[in-house]
Amino acid sequence: MSAIGIIPARFASTRFPGKPLAMIHGKPMIQWVYERAIQAERLSRVVVATDDERILTAVCEFGGDALMTRTEHQSGTDRCYEALCKAGHSYDYVINIQGDEPMIDPGQINQLCSLLSETQAKVATLARRINDTADITNPNVVKIVMDSRGKALYFSRSPVPYMRNVPVEEWNNHHKFYKHIGIYGFRAETLRDIVTMQSGTLEKAESLEQLRWLEHGTEIFVALTNFESIAVDTPEDLEKLINII
Repeated sequence: MSAIGIIPARFASTRFPGKPLAMIHGKPMIQWVYERAIQAERLSRVVVATDDERILTAVCEFGGDALMTRTEHQSGTDRCYEALCKAGHSYDYVINIQGDEPMIDPGQINQLCSLLSETQAKVATLARRINDTADITNPNVVKIVMDSRGKALYFSRSPVPYMRNVPVEEWNNHHKFYKHIGIYGFRAETLRDIVTMQSGTLEKAESLEQLRWLEHGTEIFVALTNFESIAVDTPEDLEKLINII
């Protein structure tokens, strides 16, 4: 099994321009992500896929591996595929690693690699049990429902399922709700197929690209994790993370 971990990192960000280069205790964020990712022993290679010379230079300066990609990509998935095509080697699996989660757990990367290699999964992702009831109704927390075999049925910003005749504050006592952890694993040929899919009505409604894959009939296998990384979306998130570290 040959797997590549790709970290999409673009400079332009509406809420936090230049986020990959934000400093955390003397190191840019992208370096934190990269150094955690290379600890995953199931990966044959880790590469940063960027659209900006400043990020490319920063990665090279700390001894990392980086590839330049086009600026017009609509998603990290599209950027991952271009990087895969430029990688110069044939890989069986691709792990799309979020570039704004500097405390990512290498074990989660290994978990996805195992799921892809040990099952018939074409796409794999992670979920975590929601313990805070407020997260169930928070549209920024993406919920996921799965079938009995661990395959995703739906992703939503809304509470799913809706607990009829039960007060919201008691929902967690009556049902297990799961938060989607936004790291993906793909078979290489599946990633190629996914980037050609047309956006569907579900994706447009929820602004979640994984709904496009489901709408086109692609099965998504889900593994459960107890570890929750911390995503940095805003400068305020960065300050919180710095204090935690």
